[in-house]
Amino acid sequence: MEHADPTKPTLAQAARVWLRIGLLSFGGPTGQIALMHRELVETRPWIDDRRFLNALNYCMVLPGPEAQQLAVYIGWLMHGTRGGILAGALFVLPGALIMLAISIAYVWFGSIPAIDAAFDGLKPAVMALVAAALVRMGKKILGKRSLQIIAALSFVAIFFLKLPFPLVVLIALIFGWWQARDISSGSTISTPDANTALAPKTFSKTISRCATWLTIWLAPPALCLALLGADHVLTRIGWFFSKAACVTFGGAYAVLPYVAQKAVETEAWLNPAQMMDGLALAETTPGPLVLVLQFVGFLGGWNEAGSLPPLLMACFTAFMASWCTFMPAFLFIFGGAPFIERAGTHPRLNQALSAVTAAVVGVILNLAVWFAWHTIKPDANTTHLLPLALAAMFFYLLHFRKWNILPTLALAAAIGLLIAR
Repeated sequence: MEHADPTKPTLAQAARVWLRIGLLSFGGPTGQIALMHRELVETRPWIDDRRFLNALNYCMVLPGPEAQQLAVYIGWLMHGTRGGILAGALFVLPGALIMLAISIAYVWFGSIPAIDAAFDGLKPAVMALVAAALVRMGKKILGKRSLQIIAALSFVAIFFLKLPFPLVVLIALIFGWWQARDISSGSTISTPDANTALAPKTFSKTISRCATWLTIWLAPPALCLALLGADHVLTRIGWFFSKAACVTFGGAYAVLPYVAQKAVETEAWLNPAQMMDGLALAETTPGPLVLVLQFVGFLGGWNEAGSLPPLLMACFTAFMASWCTFMPAFLFIFGGAPFIERAGTHPRLNQALSAVTAAVVGVILNLAVWFAWHTIKPDANTTHLLPLALAAMFFYLLHFRKWNILPTLALAAAIGLLIAR
């Protein structure tokens, strides 16, 4: 089915959809990217496939949560800076509030069986959502044989050879550039788009924009350093997660070993079992998977409360961890996206980015297989085939019966509760 030409929504319309995405974005970056594609490209013609994947290409090579960065990028495309702020905030805020509530319940009551059961039912639905999105994206993107080969090789490189995906994307970019060597590098093509924010006219404006967002990002940990000292838990959490935001490529699963080494072994903010509990909670709540870092920050404050009530300090440290994890996205997007949009008018670079887009399909397939495998086989001695059967049913409902996401997720949660009884 052909999609209508992109249309520009009002800011209020966009806010409602971004809030909807924030509430329904289960399944880590794979499910969230699939959800955004369905809501913003397929259901509503607000952005076309080319722009969506061009944005995704850029976000995939940045450190930090690529799904939130993609939300900021698309929000910026539609409504400029205020649209990017709105999209990025609403994408994270529902999950952050739910994670905070669950963290409080965790330290007071331990695991809540009903919530665990509902989230177990959601996992097969997320598997189906991702599979349906991959089928649709593959049909649209991988029309050429060469692009199909790039996608397949990218999957092999990541899933079997364990190459880091920034390297895979870089190789695809170089190959695509080389493959397009016959295209005149001096020509440009016109890509008029009334919905696109203007690229900065001067280098000084870009520097000013980056300086502003860098200051906003680092203001809370800097203030804690000045008022509380370098040894206070708020200061240590702020600077540690600020550093993690800059050096962790590859999404949440890449950042976890780095964070676990510091948080568990060096700082003793939590123990290994609690770290795994935090990951399980983050996997089954809406929002970016790196919300597990908010859980780490929460327990760090709970265990090092000092003179403050543990719950109050835990809320402060949870906020600090989330701020320093998600705020860099605004710096990276508002500083770099205008240049990515301008570069998209270069014909040879367009060809190179097509190769990267194909590689990204392979990357998403890898994430989908990883998520499905760990749902079906959570450990070496356990195999659950029921999630696979449920995922097939949800795929049929989503892809062939054209069910909406919300009733599909509601049915999935209800089945999870029913099975647990």
